[in-house]
Amino acid sequence: MYQLFAPSALALLGVNLGVILFAVKEQWQLPTILTIYLVQSVIIGLFQAKKMLDLKEFSTDGLKINNHSVEPTRATQWKVVLFFLLHYGIFHFVYAGFILSAGRPNGLDVLVAGGAFFANHLFSYVMNRNRPRKKLPNIGSMMFFPYVRIVPMHVFIVFGALTAGPQFGLVFFLILKTLADEAMHAIEHYNDTLVG
Repeated sequence: MYQLFAPSALALLGVNLGVILFAVKEQWQLPTILTIYLVQSVIIGLFQAKKMLDLKEFSTDGLKINNHSVEPTRATQWKVVLFFLLHYGIFHFVYAGFILSAGRPNGLDVLVAGGAFFANHLFSYVMNRNRPRKKLPNIGSMMFFPYVRIVPMHVFIVFGALTAGPQFGLVFFLILKTLADEAMHAIEHYNDTLVG
């Protein structure tokens, strides 16, 4: 069961709220906001790859490579991680091109917020990596999990929240993204663990 006040959840909430406050105070433009969350998404992907490589035992139920079921071996583990890094990397490269076509982000803001998110995800990784699990992790599910956290960016862009006014759009996106972060953190770190 998810603990609302777990240290890693509170740290994630704190970083997101800090970014929201600075974004509103400094009136960040869309390219800066989306670049920061693109950087966070890349950080999430890198930590997810590390988590998959850390696995000593894992399930491959439902996972197929070249339309064939695979065994939970070290070779399978490396294939999954390398495929994930390639696909996730291409996705983010294309996404970065789309974001940068909208304008130039503020490099210092991206660096500071990106550093805060890196520190937060490192803290979460260290806090949660040795938590006992109720069930064997499925490496196929782990490979797809980070994509779920990107949904708020797509919703924001597709529905053009900024058309309702810069401040409304900014706050709408940042709150939506923060809620998605907290929900995904809860699912990833607490639903399949023995301790809450």
